[in-house]
Amino acid sequence: MANNKDLILKQYGDGSKEENRHKRSRASSLEFYYTKKHLEPYITKETKILEIGCGTGYYGMYYADKCKEYCGIDIVPSHIEIFHKKIEESGYCNLTCSVGDAADLKDIESNSYDVVLCLGPLYHLSPDEREAVIKECRCVCKPNGIAAFSYINKIGLYAGACISTEFTDYPNEPGNKMLEDGFDYEKPGLYWYTTPEDMESLTQEHEFEKILNLGVDFFIIMKYVDRASDEKFELIKPLYDQMASHESCTGMSNHALLICRKIKR
Repeated sequence: MANNKDLILKQYGDGSKEENRHKRSRASSLEFYYTKKHLEPYITKETKILEIGCGTGYYGMYYADKCKEYCGIDIVPSHIEIFHKKIEESGYCNLTCSVGDAADLKDIESNSYDVVLCLGPLYHLSPDEREAVIKECRCVCKPNGIAAFSYINKIGLYAGACISTEFTDYPNEPGNKMLEDGFDYEKPGLYWYTTPEDMESLTQEHEFEKILNLGVDFFIIMKYVDRASDEKFELIKPLYDQMASHESCTGMSNHALLICRKIKR
């Protein structure tokens, strides 16, 4: 169980913070757009998907008619209540969801899912707990199956804050300490950050082979994206496409996605 479970439950409360997060701003919508785009080649009508940290079901509802079976688990009961209601109202028979812990998937059969999505839990877990989650993901993923891990990149996050006109108190000492250990001193115990290289090293240790490691949003231009006119937004899309398609840009991302294949023993 996550050591900071109480903080996570307090942060997400009644579920309203997570619900429709992808619609809150133009910039936030890009995180979801590029995550789906990066995952598209690995999900078909024959795919069985497990999503750990499914929130209120954004990806579950999106993939409902694109996969064979989808199961979502989340540590926040209110998220599952909202998601379950969506499933009931939609009439989809291939979707299920339940309350569960990313670091303890003992109730899920080993080697049972083609694709395992971990698109949020690693934002809130210490390095030791992050490793436990990756172990669990490997256990439930089929041999040669796909596992996808979202994470917050500490360098891109901090660099964006330092140059943003919205955050005039950066750089600062807590931010510099965060760069050393990935711990958010301003929201202690709730957020943990990492780097693309550390994520690749950790997954390799647990017998995953990297397929791609790409950014999905970039703090350095998020404020511009939100403020731009529709015309300017269309003009910046090719740049954003390029940034989200090249690993040379991943280190400047805010959120990033590492897609791996489970090495068959």
